[in-house]
Amino acid sequence: MNKWLKILLGLLVLVIPLYLIMPGMPLSNWGIAALELIKGGLTVFVILIGLVLIIMGIDELKN
Repeated sequence: MNKWLKILLGLLVLVIPLYLIMPGMPLSNWGIAALELIKGGLTVFVILIGLVLIIMGIDELKN
């Protein structure tokens, strides 16, 4: 796939959902629930990354 096509598709995938959850748009009520889900998911993701880094550090100490 052409690199410009990839960039264009990526921008569309980012912009269209953001446009739909703006106030006054069809999915504006959905945006609040999505933001809460993202905040919760981000917290879990950061914790898991921390655990992976600790495990990698312990593994390096063993070697």
